[in-house]
Amino acid sequence: MRIGIIGPIGSGKSTLAHLLSSYYNVPLVKEPVENSPFLPLFYADKKKFALVSQSAFYSELFLSMWKTKDEPYLICDSTMFSNLIFAELLKKEEMMTDEEVELTYKIANAHMKLIPDLDIHIVLVRDEESLFDNVKKRSRTLEKGQFDYLKFHYKNYGKVLEKVFNKYNIPKEKVLYLKVDDMFNQLHFNQLVSQIEEQYQKSTLKQQSLSFDSNS
Repeated sequence: MRIGIIGPIGSGKSTLAHLLSSYYNVPLVKEPVENSPFLPLFYADKKKFALVSQSAFYSELFLSMWKTKDEPYLICDSTMFSNLIFAELLKKEEMMTDEEVELTYKIANAHMKLIPDLDIHIVLVRDEESLFDNVKKRSRTLEKGQFDYLKFHYKNYGKVLEKVFNKYNIPKEKVLYLKVDDMFNQLHFNQLVSQIEEQYQKSTLKQQSLSFDSNS
């Protein structure tokens, strides 16, 4: 089972990824953004460094996924679609041009052919107040004073995500919208695991059915 986790800033992607990796005892592909030297540049001047920083984040993630492409089981604390969603959001906010986003898609399309598909795309769901609270709690210096940027991000994330999923014809059986709360609460975490495994079974059965039909 290869699981990818995406969601808006502050939704808890890293938390769930670490918990699932530990629970299933499988490799974790970490999101490279937090420790990237390009992140401070992006927050200092988003318009100037949008393309450069997104390219850097994307390249590091691709390399991590390439190194683990032969792993049958893993948890990804981000996916190739995450960067495309951010690129689309930055275009909507006029921080990336149409040409820059088109280039981002071309690179992504070439690289996605080189790594296996994910079995499940988990989309974390929280209300806006909870997202802002999480950002505040983690107290990252770079995120201070970013209210307008985060507000725009939260308002448009869902629409852009659907646009990207539709563009790549991601089957509904492979997408799980997961409403999360306190993931360190064992009962809640167990409920999340049950939902993930149920969705995986649906996806597996669907793929088996399609494979049978194509071979008939």
